[in-house]
Amino acid sequence: MSEARNRLKKRLTRVGRVAVLAGGQSAEREISLKSGKAVHAALRGLGVLAELVDPSDVSVDTLAGFERVFIALHGRGGEDGVIQGVLEHLEVPYTGSGVMASAIGMDKVRTKLLWAGAGLPTPGFYVAGQDELALGFPLMVKPAREGSSIGMRKVGTSAELAEAIAEARKYDTDVLVEQWVEGREFTVAVLDDRALPAIRLETPNSFYDFEAKYRADTTRYLCPCGLDEQEETKLKNLALRAFRLVGASGWGRVDVMQDASGQFQLLEINTVPGMTDHSLVPMAAKADGMAFDELVAEILLSATLDAGAQHG
Repeated sequence: MSEARNRLKKRLTRVGRVAVLAGGQSAEREISLKSGKAVHAALRGLGVLAELVDPSDVSVDTLAGFERVFIALHGRGGEDGVIQGVLEHLEVPYTGSGVMASAIGMDKVRTKLLWAGAGLPTPGFYVAGQDELALGFPLMVKPAREGSSIGMRKVGTSAELAEAIAEARKYDTDVLVEQWVEGREFTVAVLDDRALPAIRLETPNSFYDFEAKYRADTTRYLCPCGLDEQEETKLKNLALRAFRLVGASGWGRVDVMQDASGQFQLLEINTVPGMTDHSLVPMAAKADGMAFDELVAEILLSATLDAGAQHG
């Protein structure tokens, strides 16, 4: 065992009893359970007294008995500031962003308003039924507060747009209508205020949808991403700025498109990304020389209270 790994395990002996939160009741429940099981197994393998806890099965008061919480809950209830607020009240340190940044990051509309207001590049957009802009087709339609591409659809006609908005409203009252960006898609993982190597996503699907993310074997993940050093640095700096502007902290992921003119366009931020051994953040960490269990340990060791205020 390497000296660095020995030091890591020694640091972990001081963390105490850890709850790995996974499952919940969001539309991303099944993905969350997979993330939680992978995180739990990694922590147990490192000798951490970790327990897998599904908040839909137990009272949140149960969490008061833990010294730290690793949040592997995706979507509503886990990624939107709700569980973060509960843990703040219970005074139990937790991983990832604080209440405010989690709530903003979960809301695609408010995130884009914040970025656009600060002059960061993001595709043109409007909320369906509010100040509609003439963006032209094709367009992307998204529920404002869902993840894993749930409820998203690319549309090319007015009839398709109306249909997609109606479908997206099954998930959220606010529906984002966004200018379609033709070009290459990248994702940048952030760990401890540092951007990890960028990953380029390639799929034969019309976009990186739920099928491409979790079921298809035709999706390609390129890391190195194919950008030259200067361009990748530019991309990573933009992702870091976008991450910090939301007030995010600890770890997360920023998704970006590169348009036909070569300009980067911010899509969204994920404050609790997938954490299976096939997910994007572990993939970026591996490219940076970090094993999956080491990544999990570093995230756990960053657990704190009021994370947004301390690190935002």
